[in-house]
Amino acid sequence: MQAKPRFDVCVLGAGPGGYAAAMRAHDLGKRVALVEKGRIGGAGVHAGALSSKTLWHLSNDYCRAQRTDRGYRAQGFEVSFPEVVKCVHEAVRERESILSTQLDKMVESGISLFRGTARFATPHSVDVKSADGKTETVEADNFVIATGSTPRVPDGIPMDGKRILTSDHIEELDDFPKSLVIVGAGVVGCEYATVFGNFGKTKIYIIDRQPRILPFEDEDVSDLISKSFEGCGITIHRGSKLCSMVNAGTHVEYEVEDATGKKERIQVERALISTGRAPNTGSLNLEGIGVALEKSGAIVVEDTRSTVPHIYAAGDVTMDVALVNIAELEGRHAVERMFGVEAKPVRYEALSAIMFLKPEVASVGLNELSAKAKGIPYRVGVVHNKLVVRNLAMRATEGFVKLVVAKDPPYRLLGLRVVGPQAASTIQGVAFLIDRGATLEDIEHCVHPHPAIPEGVQECARLLLGRSIHKVEVFGPELLWVGEG
Repeated sequence: MQAKPRFDVCVLGAGPGGYAAAMRAHDLGKRVALVEKGRIGGAGVHAGALSSKTLWHLSNDYCRAQRTDRGYRAQGFEVSFPEVVKCVHEAVRERESILSTQLDKMVESGISLFRGTARFATPHSVDVKSADGKTETVEADNFVIATGSTPRVPDGIPMDGKRILTSDHIEELDDFPKSLVIVGAGVVGCEYATVFGNFGKTKIYIIDRQPRILPFEDEDVSDLISKSFEGCGITIHRGSKLCSMVNAGTHVEYEVEDATGKKERIQVERALISTGRAPNTGSLNLEGIGVALEKSGAIVVEDTRSTVPHIYAAGDVTMDVALVNIAELEGRHAVERMFGVEAKPVRYEALSAIMFLKPEVASVGLNELSAKAKGIPYRVGVVHNKLVVRNLAMRATEGFVKLVVAKDPPYRLLGLRVVGPQAASTIQGVAFLIDRGATLEDIEHCVHPHPAIPEGVQECARLLLGRSIHKVEVFGPELLWVGEG
């Protein structure tokens, strides 16, 4: 007779998804095993979300302090990359301390932490190998796989972590690079371009295979960020492919070919590879226990459950949406589902995200591109930030508010894009409204704070209802416009 597994659930990975799953299982009074080979918090804290966003904030502070158009002129500014990184590490340590302190307390009341690398031995057990080579077997009724992801490096690129880097290595630099090529123009690549562009110590090149950066966003968003980058002296190799990259010891030499076939060879001090992330599933023996994987190594799931009924997955290992907030929601949802708690499914339709660029970009729900791809008829309204009082007060009017709604009355909310400072302040309310199936009138009738960036969203709703305070016949199409698709 087989012995009853020791734990109700074993969670693999203590990043955002795994940590949230373990805490939710603790709420339900379950016996929890949590396995982690590295630092508590995963890429949500270390060399990832928190650290990169701290870098962005520090770079913005420095960039603003350098301005000379605000009635003051500062002198004698100095910036040290090691000191900047020291500030980043302080933020990381504070967050890690919060997570670890709580976990230490939870160990006393139902959560057991195992340090090491896990590998499934059977569908109901994992072998955990610690750093000193010792192996311990952990048995459980259920599993949540939340082992995260790592930067993907294309074949043929001699990444060494010193000259040719990924985001994992940025904080190990001893100084600002004099020049840097970024391979990949998605969110991560563009965020690091923003960081180094703000500090103004680095000549930056971006290689993008697509005709424009951020190709998943509408052209107006992409174009504005491109113009901002180029205004900072960033060179964008559009519609180009990387032919070769060589680590020459003291520098990196790369060759790029544009859409016309013209080739160019350029030398830079460093290269940053930012071509996406790969799920950390290769060492888990998942296929050996019957868990189906995509070609990419991502775990095949249906509402967080894998093809093995008692094994669930959350976060980057599914590669559906690689965001901290989604990983946390999926981890919690997986636990609730496995233990029969009636829980609403994760609503990806109301997904909200922030891109830490120059200027900031905030998004929730559909844009025009995704609405067209889904065959959803829509209307769209755009209000320029020059018409938003808070932007005027901040002396920062670059950008716009863009609201997408269903084409027919009552004009159900579909999505929002805001480009400009404090853009993130606008999206949570709209995410809630989209989740509730709200309409334009729900935004219009809500009392918005003044002066505040969300007032631009309200004016956008009024614009689409035909009763905006600012009139298209006066300010359109430069500052106001309405369209459909």
